Amino acid sequence: MNILIADDDPVALNILQLMLERLGHDVSAVKNGNDAWNIIQQKNTPHLLILDRQMPGMLGEEICKKVREQFPAIPFYIILITGALKETSDIIEGLQTGADDYITKPFVAKELQARVQAGVRILHLEFSLAQRILELENALLHVQQLQGLLPICSYCKKIRDDKKYWHEIEEYIIHHSEAKFSHGICPDCYETIAKPQIDELKRKHSS
Repeated sequence: MNILIADDDPVALNILQLMLERLGHDVSAVKNGNDAWNIIQQKNTPHLLILDRQMPGMLGEEICKKVREQFPAIPFYIILITGALKETSDIIEGLQTGADDYITKPFVAKELQARVQAGVRILHLEFSLAQRILELENALLHVQQLQGLLPICSYCKKIRDDKKYWHEIEEYIIHHSEAKFSHGICPDCYETIAKPQIDELKRKHSS
């Protein structure tokens, strides 16, 4: 899993990076919130974010809020880094801005592993669900389109369905798609059909 971590404490940042890399993750590490936000806006950004609550530039909680507001349809799992003695209200505030979890300094290897594994598992589920939704949408679009070879009468232009029944083109298309028709007269039909009928009506009316 690609993970982005942001912390202005170089010692904590180095320890956290080493611990995550030992767990087999690819890690991008930055020292301030602005750099973290710049990476998040890139196309191939990591989707698991570990952010310090208090750091130069954008705070971790500010990044949480902006991620949820600007990328609501993209799965992100956000873990906030907080001090060991932070009040419960601070943790709740961080979760309310959009964080999914938190870890405290100093880092405990087994706790970090468990929290990151939870994030990885949830992200995999969210990406799998998004892919299923996309497949269903494409399948629905596929069903709503007319496809394949349609037998059509060369004389009356009726279409034959799978059950060997013949239908008017308009009726068949309305039944097998979301298309709707508005009616008019093409130039050829006007000259060969409609205009002679109108002229005939005019002659009858004048006589």
